[in-house]
Amino acid sequence: MKGYILTVGLEIHAELKTETKMFCNSKNDTSETRPNTNVCPVCLGYPGTLPVINKEAVRKVLQLGVALGGEIADFTEFDRKNYFYPDIPKGYQISQYKNPLVQGGTLNGIALTRIHLEEDTARSLHNLQFPISNFQSSLNESMSNENSKLKIENSLLDFNRAGVPLMELVTEPVIKTAEEASNFARELQLLLKYLNISGANMEKGEMRVEANVSVQRSDLKENSKGLTLGTKVEVKNLNSFKVVEKAIKFEMERQSGLLERGKVVIQETRGWDEKKEETFSQRLKESAHDYRYFPDPDLPKLFIKEITEFEDKVLKESLPELPWEKRERYKLDYKLKDSDIEIYVRDQEWGKLVEGVAEILKDTSLIQLASNYITSDLKTSIPAKRLSEVILMISSGEISSRGAKEILKIIQKHDGDPKIIAEQKNLLQISDREVLGKIVSEVIKENQNAPAQYLVGQAMKKMEGRANPIILQELFLKMLDH
Repeated sequence: MKGYILTVGLEIHAELKTETKMFCNSKNDTSETRPNTNVCPVCLGYPGTLPVINKEAVRKVLQLGVALGGEIADFTEFDRKNYFYPDIPKGYQISQYKNPLVQGGTLNGIALTRIHLEEDTARSLHNLQFPISNFQSSLNESMSNENSKLKIENSLLDFNRAGVPLMELVTEPVIKTAEEASNFARELQLLLKYLNISGANMEKGEMRVEANVSVQRSDLKENSKGLTLGTKVEVKNLNSFKVVEKAIKFEMERQSGLLERGKVVIQETRGWDEKKEETFSQRLKESAHDYRYFPDPDLPKLFIKEITEFEDKVLKESLPELPWEKRERYKLDYKLKDSDIEIYVRDQEWGKLVEGVAEILKDTSLIQLASNYITSDLKTSIPAKRLSEVILMISSGEISSRGAKEILKIIQKHDGDPKIIAEQKNLLQISDREVLGKIVSEVIKENQNAPAQYLVGQAMKKMEGRANPIILQELFLKMLDH
């Protein structure tokens, strides 16, 4: 809505890829479908159990911090975030408050506040259907057994996810559009995959986005600290990039509409209704003091820089080529289009193919030609050697573009040597000037006063599309000039 400014800050959670959970030896397996299988007394919150820090989880968060240019903590500790909810049987979540592992950094030009580490909660499942026999003791004996299932209002807990290492990244409130927010989340997901820190699959809940949205009038004057932000509303558990955009845009309209009517925006937590495509109120937003944070007495303080494998130099050396570095290399070395580069950066299988082709072909014009075929004609990856052979056959005039497409179709289905395929399918172009010269003469005699383009088409028809069109055009121009 005109006359209003949108400001967004994101909080993004990602489950880390580790063998075991954050504070116990239970298996960390996001693919486990049997409920309450990967559990133990620690992640079930039994009294008297003691947590032990997962060193690999800490390393992964520090590695991410280094990749983003953040400041790695010298001192850090874990805190108890106190609240009551069935998915936290201890009555508190182990998290970090004043001393996160990483502070600062940037991604996609967006400044970061912090990255910290905590444990995930159990998964709540509501209103499931079960066989009536499971509930016979609580049902009237006179109830008919003819119905095999009955919908019962219920809530169940699956503790497989409880205690899984969970990274939380918080941005500064500097995002100005819904698209900018979703693009940031996409780039973070890509980075998490490159670093092998998280599967970051949003459909499986491995990455969850929360948006802090505020709206203020654009005619407000700035004070010494800048423009005063509007009331912050948190929209939780946005499970796709499109939903992130939709929820932010909805909140922009909702909040600006309230202000336009002279009403007040309430600080609260809201959810997203997928069917109605709108947010809905869940609860008033808590403040930090509501959680009564205090250092966890069962976990040791960590002095990060005293641990050899957590030194900046070691962490930097462990980094692979990062997405933005790869984009820059593809642009400088291969001179590829931005749209093609994005395909190769986001899908590493296609990236390996174009790099393999580039290593063989060397020449940037040939690499660009190969890229055109990869992005337009390949549905599945093929060996770089095969594609390179096809590109060299095109550049030498042995086959036409149409022939190349046919050969690539066959290679995708059955593999095979491009030259042999071209011979078997009569796809080799005829470039012999003597042979083509005879055809040109025939066509000119048969089509007196016809335009040159028509003559070329007729010649191609006689040659069943196998004539080299460049040589054919040269011969027509030469003979017609005489």
